[in-house]
Amino acid sequence: MLEEIRITSLGVIDSSTIELGPGLTVITGETGAGKTMIVTALGLLLGGRADSGAVRSGARGARVEGVVDTRSLPAFAAAVEDAGGLAEDDRVVLARNVSAEGRSRAFAGGAAVPVSTLASLAEPLVAVHGQSDQHRLLQPRAQRDALDRFAGGDVAALAATYATAFERLTATERELAEVIATARDRAREADLLRFGLGEIEAVSPEPGEDATLAAEESRLGFADTLRTAAEQAREALSSEHGDPDALAATSAARTALDGVRDHDPEAGELADRLAEVTYLLSDVAADVASYATRIDTDPARLATVSERRAALTALTRKYGASVDEVLAWAETSARRLLELDGTDERIDALRAQRQELRADLTRAGLALSKARSAAAQRLAEAVTEELTLLAMPHARLSIDVRQLEVAAPADPDAPGAPLQAGRRWLRFAPSGLDEVEFLLAANTGSDPRPLGKGASGGELSRVMLAVEVALAGTSPVPTFVFDEVDAGVGGTAAVEVGRRLARLALGAQVLVVTHLPQVAAYADRHVVVEKSSDGTVTSSGLSVLSEEQRVAELSRMLAGLTGSDTALAHARELLEVAQPARALG
Repeated sequence: MLEEIRITSLGVIDSSTIELGPGLTVITGETGAGKTMIVTALGLLLGGRADSGAVRSGARGARVEGVVDTRSLPAFAAAVEDAGGLAEDDRVVLARNVSAEGRSRAFAGGAAVPVSTLASLAEPLVAVHGQSDQHRLLQPRAQRDALDRFAGGDVAALAATYATAFERLTATERELAEVIATARDRAREADLLRFGLGEIEAVSPEPGEDATLAAEESRLGFADTLRTAAEQAREALSSEHGDPDALAATSAARTALDGVRDHDPEAGELADRLAEVTYLLSDVAADVASYATRIDTDPARLATVSERRAALTALTRKYGASVDEVLAWAETSARRLLELDGTDERIDALRAQRQELRADLTRAGLALSKARSAAAQRLAEAVTEELTLLAMPHARLSIDVRQLEVAAPADPDAPGAPLQAGRRWLRFAPSGLDEVEFLLAANTGSDPRPLGKGASGGELSRVMLAVEVALAGTSPVPTFVFDEVDAGVGGTAAVEVGRRLARLALGAQVLVVTHLPQVAAYADRHVVVEKSSDGTVTSSGLSVLSEEQRVAELSRMLAGLTGSDTALAHARELLEVAQPARALG
């Protein structure tokens, strides 16, 4: 529940605080005093669009704060903490700053949060109903949404099932159209892949073969040079002609140190190390000799290797930087070719899948339509009952839930073709098979007509209020805000509007911006917006009225002037009549 709203530099309001509580709170004031700024402030707290034009002239920015009692809102408090904020003493402060340049910042529990986060946090707290909603509810889509909201979880689940089937059907039809439209391109791509795979298969490269052949070609091409170098190395290590060599020098060094081993242990260690070197040199000399004998000049093999490398190079120029990359391309292309060669089978599978999904969508749509029709009956009865309480005893609201039948299509398989339900062909949309329309019979014996055509301005206001009250009863939000939804209502009907709002306030916090004294009389708390001017700057402030001040304000609203004894008497009478019906007594 909202406990307090603080407004700074918003519109004509310089700095004001509204203390709220349970029951019904009304806000009144002269035209232009700034009553709608309260709703604007709430809109900012709910994450609405920030408008720099709402910042008070001359101010650097506007700020709105709302204090929320979280004792009955544990999920809200947990969400604030998840967003980085804190709930202190079972209270959370939501805030929104709007600069004169249009920049906006949001806060929840002392933590800066994105505006979208503020909106998601505040959405479960407040439901705002205003005159703009009346025009919105004249639209078929809004009427369908209102019916679905009233219907609750059962219809929501059916609508979700339908939406899933609709999305799957849309995706399948999109893929089918793409496969059919690109069949020629896919055939051309398949031919190119088939040619490339044929070239690779003709060469049949092995993994790493290009590197192996490059090494072999280099060895064959420099065979004479390699053999000469090997023979020179072998002669340097172990000469066959008695020339000085490494083995002889090492053996001489070992013999010299071995002869003085008894005089110094270190000399013996060095001699042992030279013995190891001698063994190693003997092994290396044998290996070098063996290497030299294995090197042969083979022009035929060199030509074969060069020819093979040229074939591999032709592949690597087209399909990859190395043979391994060529083989990877061939593997990927083979899979893609299987996919492309299966185009006809894919088209047949998608068509079968589309038929199955159309059947699923038809079943889901008919189930949703049936549930909507049942909910429409309940909502119509609830609104009709509300209209009786709002001084329209002969009015009757009905809700038409109808499926739109169309002629059998020339091509039932065309994308977006209507659905077949038995012998009927039904148009469908993302929301279902239905069109929903609210109809009003304002008087006994009159035919139901669409709301925009079947009601006068005052009647329409009461119908919309009745709809909003009926919908509010299905909403879990703790606070409802009504912004002059009683416009166009007066007299006895206005008294009934006030009584109905007071009855709604028995189970929720209700905030009403009104110009009707008959409605204001039912308030548990009366806040007035007062305009003042110092000759250069106009500003407005908010104050909670005492009982005597309420009498004066109601008399002003009744007579348009202050000090009228008749108006004062009428105001006291209104308060006395409303007293028993007030939410808080």
